[in-house]
Amino acid sequence: MIIGGLSARLADARGRLIIELSRAVTGWGGQVPEDPGVAELAVLLEDAAANLHHVTSPSTRSVLAGAVGHLRAADRLGGLLPAVTLWHLGQALQRAATLPGAQEPTTAPGEPEPQTC
Repeated sequence: MIIGGLSARLADARGRLIIELSRAVTGWGGQVPEDPGVAELAVLLEDAAANLHHVTSPSTRSVLAGAVGHLRAADRLGGLLPAVTLWHLGQALQRAATLPGAQEPTTAPGEPEPQTC
């Protein structure tokens, strides 16, 4: 049952990261659908980065491009390597949510803070 428990924890962590990434994408002006996939979040974040007229810093766009790259890597991996996929999702969240101009990601009360590898 150890593997079943680990799989459930990884799935829960993935779900939490998708929620946090959705909030970050919304903070950058993206219109996130109700149940977004990783590929959808990558496209929305890329579109948001392309439409940043108020941000003159190329480093901001570069960091967002890095977040998009991590989202695309997570999408390519799918369910093959859940721990590696979680790492990519965490890296994307770290990049997209910590830049000036993005809303600070929030964690619902009672939920653990997102972990990074």
